[in-house]
Amino acid sequence: QVRLVESGGGLVQPGGSLRLSCAASGTIFSIYAMAWYRQAPGKQRELVATIPSAGSTNYADGVKGRFTISRDNAKNAAYRQMNSLQPEDTAVYYCNADIHALGLGRRAYWGQGTQVIVSS
Repeated sequence: QVRLVESGGGLVQPGGSLRLSCAASGTIFSIYAMAWYRQAPGKQRELVATIPSAGSTNYADGVKGRFTISRDNAKNAAYRQMNSLQPEDTAVYYCNADIHALGLGRRAYWGQGTQVIVSS
């Protein structure tokens, strides 16, 4: 069984920072692309950033220059540093990963989501 577990959300004031983590567990052969999505109240889930197993990252226009995504392949983990947070960044943030695991083949997995609230 493969699990993605996120952590690091919370309440922060406008202009503040948070760091989210996403860790995969299970008998994993490879993790290909990892990504962060978010879903604000009343809105559809949207892609925030992606990071391949090797190569450059990609960011949605609204977070470029403020969010930085990274990963530690040895730990099967991804991280997102969010700076200069604004109220419009308030959302549930989800981790997504393309994983090849023992007995499960290759498929996409989702984390449980972590709430980020930006408010004064």
